[in-house]
Amino acid sequence: MRLAAIAIAALSFAYAAAASAADPVSVILDWFVNADHEQILAAEYCGAFARHGLQVTLIPPADTSSPPRLVAAGQADLAISYQTELAFMAARGLPIVRVGTLMDQPLNVLLTLPASGIHTLADLKGRRVGVSVGPGDEAMLNGMLASAGLKPDDVVRTDINFQIEQALMTHRVDAVLGMRNYEMVDLQQKGLQPLAFRPEQHGVPLYDELILVARRDHAGDAKIARFLDALKDGTACLLLDPDAVWRQTIKARPELDTRLNKAAWWASLPALSRDPARLDRDRYEIFQKFLVQRGALKDPAPVGSYTR
Repeated sequence: MRLAAIAIAALSFAYAAAASAADPVSVILDWFVNADHEQILAAEYCGAFARHGLQVTLIPPADTSSPPRLVAAGQADLAISYQTELAFMAARGLPIVRVGTLMDQPLNVLLTLPASGIHTLADLKGRRVGVSVGPGDEAMLNGMLASAGLKPDDVVRTDINFQIEQALMTHRVDAVLGMRNYEMVDLQQKGLQPLAFRPEQHGVPLYDELILVARRDHAGDAKIARFLDALKDGTACLLLDPDAVWRQTIKARPELDTRLNKAAWWASLPALSRDPARLDRDRYEIFQKFLVQRGALKDPAPVGSYTR
């Protein structure tokens, strides 16, 4: 997955509307194009962006931590990010605001393999847990441990540098935080029968998985509102016929035509936000309170300062 090479060739969406008549919208992705972005792909292939007078450019990042910072610096209109990290960015003074939601259900999952002998979270005591996460995910892991009566230092954290499956399969670690629509699916396809612990079932409040952020002083731009309207139309199109959108996707991007990506496409559907512009303010308030209670977030910013 040559992310840097992909980033050089920013992926442009061409629509029926003439470029001169369409407003440009640039979106920095969280990673290379994959099933997590199926709503955006659906909005393209169903013609929703064109109908709303938009010409959208997708830009895979060279550094996965950079998209919100690039938007804050005015180098793109939107970036895909995570609710679990948003409060930390706001506390650091980054002038970004959540303006939309792609996936409003958690996809994180703590994975182990049968050979580890781990059957409950309490069995993690003294074991190695692979981490390659931000402060939000670190707090999530600590919350899950606390639900089983464990303290943060009851496990040995091992930096796995995003080598999630490899670290687990080579027994470098006994458990890892991964994604249930990718790593969990891939392990299942390999016949390894992973045991999955879902954060929302073990002490972590519900949160939005993938969100869209904009620079605070541009969050009210009319073209962003139109982008979200088009995204809602694309989501409806996708849910009506996900197979048709998948076929169009692999026709346009044959590199995505793999067994794993196809399975991830359907595994992601339940998490899609049906109304990307809708904000559940209570969810953000509750999650920020969780971060503060876990000691992960100091001097939090008001939730209203980073949500719209």
